[in-house]
Amino acid sequence: MAVPRYRDYRGWPVLAAGFRPFFLLGAAQAGLAILIWLPVFYGELRLTSAFAPRDWHVHEMLYGYLPAVITGFLFTAIPNWTGRLPIQGLALLTLVLVWIAGRIFVSFSAGTSWWLAMLVDAGFLALVAAAAAREIVAGKNWRNLTVVALVSVLLAGNVAFHLEAHFAGSADYAIRIGIAVVVLLISLIGGRIIPSFTRNWLVRENPGRLPAPFGRFDRVTLALSALALLAWIIAPDHPVAGVVLGVAGVLHLLRLARWAGGRTLRERLLLILHVGYAFIPLGFLLNAAAAFDIVPISAGIHAWMAGGAGVMTLAVMTRASLGHTGQELTASRSTQAIYLAIIIAALARICAVLHPAQSDVLLHIAGFAWAAAFFGFALAYGLLLLASRRRAAERRAPA
Repeated sequence: MAVPRYRDYRGWPVLAAGFRPFFLLGAAQAGLAILIWLPVFYGELRLTSAFAPRDWHVHEMLYGYLPAVITGFLFTAIPNWTGRLPIQGLALLTLVLVWIAGRIFVSFSAGTSWWLAMLVDAGFLALVAAAAAREIVAGKNWRNLTVVALVSVLLAGNVAFHLEAHFAGSADYAIRIGIAVVVLLISLIGGRIIPSFTRNWLVRENPGRLPAPFGRFDRVTLALSALALLAWIIAPDHPVAGVVLGVAGVLHLLRLARWAGGRTLRERLLLILHVGYAFIPLGFLLNAAAAFDIVPISAGIHAWMAGGAGVMTLAVMTRASLGHTGQELTASRSTQAIYLAIIIAALARICAVLHPAQSDVLLHIAGFAWAAAFFGFALAYGLLLLASRRRAAERRAPA
């Protein structure tokens, strides 16, 4: 059946599809939060949040910018999965306003109350999970209920974050829960779109070896990854967790090798998906090493978050923005500059952990490169996301 991804929408173009407001807002939040965090980290700025400074930083990355991007992706992908019309207009605006309210209440919760910030902040993911479940059930697209389940766990992690931070003074378990969900989402969704997009391009542009389709090996890898992440949430420094994390990392490396990423060098829009996914096995292996006290635990965490989440979100955001506004699916110079900046940010952040003597320089490189990547996306793609689909199709892709 043909999938009606769009319908005639005469309102504000930015509310015509979920990716438009949430990719733009998520990018702005990602860049701004890091520029605020750097002076906070060095004691040059004080926050007005009830969270401790580190917890605010982690929360706004893990439960602020990432849920916005995930929502933008889901509300763009679900109509393709189900054949139903997208969420638009007032319903989409309501979600946007709730997300913005969450950022405000969390950042100024020292002057209001922590529980009010929790209710408003958690309300966003609750609405997203409910809307996604409704669309998937109505479309009888049962297999993608797994994604809704993961979003629901992310919601539970967010609530746990607020509770743990208030009653224990800092959030630890809730941070690992959120990171685990993000890693599983990238593993699940990346495992579908990366080989699919790669196969389509290779068949057309570079015939030869094709990516292995999703199969038993992928299911085993995902199941073992879930088990490893559960062990990591409970006891990240336990040797058993280290062994399972290491095995999962090796399986993810083999999985990535099966996708023929080396054959996509000519098309950076595809290559960046493979590069972003490579940070997932790196994170597993670094966290395995951390369990045996070989490296600090934050090395693996930043491989997953700055690397896996940072690179993969920008890879998906650029591709979806181009494809769903009628642009040519190729990486322009500005898009490639965005990719270069986010890779530099990820590598510098990991190296700042591994080489503490150079951490100050590397932290500043990582922070400014991260901000450049996400603000670069907002600048390069902002007009495309704000314009109507018809006008966007008439525009050239970002230079």
